[in-house]
Amino acid sequence: MSDRDNLSSRTIPFMTLSDGSSSSLTAPPPPLPHYLNTEGRALARFAVEGNVVITGGAGTLGLSAARALLEHGAAGLCLWDLESTLRTSQSQILKLASDFPKTRVFSVAVDVTDATAVAEGVQAVVQTLGSLEHLFCFAGIVGCVHALDMTEVQWRKTLDVNTTGSFLCAQAAAKQMKAQGTGGCSITLIASISGHRVNFPQSQSAYNVSKAGIIALKSSLAAEWAVHGIRVNSISPGYMDTILNAGEDSIAEARASWANRNPMGRMGAVGELDGMCVLMASRAGSYLNGADMVIDGGAVVF
Repeated sequence: MSDRDNLSSRTIPFMTLSDGSSSSLTAPPPPLPHYLNTEGRALARFAVEGNVVITGGAGTLGLSAARALLEHGAAGLCLWDLESTLRTSQSQILKLASDFPKTRVFSVAVDVTDATAVAEGVQAVVQTLGSLEHLFCFAGIVGCVHALDMTEVQWRKTLDVNTTGSFLCAQAAAKQMKAQGTGGCSITLIASISGHRVNFPQSQSAYNVSKAGIIALKSSLAAEWAVHGIRVNSISPGYMDTILNAGEDSIAEARASWANRNPMGRMGAVGELDGMCVLMASRAGSYLNGADMVIDGGAVVF
């Protein structure tokens, strides 16, 4: 039978929603202990419990988020990135590990577009840390090419890394989280304001589509996986002042445009996503699911 003929006899997999009962993996968190003082309650509210994986973890934003998550109590941390990037950032990774000597901090070379490598990365994390509770998908690439000039290879690579790579990592992590059966897990995808509207003045249709896909993916996974005690959300940063947007001379005109079209008149600084990352992985975000948090200084209001 042809694929078209098979449509008449197909079955559709239905998603299962949690009932939210006290015995489910989506039950409300227990009250904060009564014996805590004001400071203790504040710390407990934003405590990060369990082990964390950060893809693109050797990049500027990934490393900054890693430090914040460790400061808020992450039990263990694994940074995934390409081997070349891990080598380039080796001194920063070692510094991170030395600053948190009581916490296991390590890195694994993982190509997020390779499903086998991603599965092996999850296995390495579980073997080393015992479990996986939180995933942050920072891995991504950007390219500015006129749509009329873009090659098939350029288009496919951007979507493969940014969108398919995020899905493969989220899927592998979710399988492990489901198997643990403990709940209290989170997956945070990194989208972009580019997924909400067309950026200006640069041409980057493939990147914009890849990030719009992340926003849709977040919603779908949030609906499907909540029953397993997994919250799925995304962060949509605006222009961040990192290597991806570096070039005081070569792209000075573009950088000026990005700042001038922002109500706050500037790009985002490293560290300005960290608080949201902590929120996503902590008790404070326990009812956040399927949300996209835009952090852009107000750029998308125009």
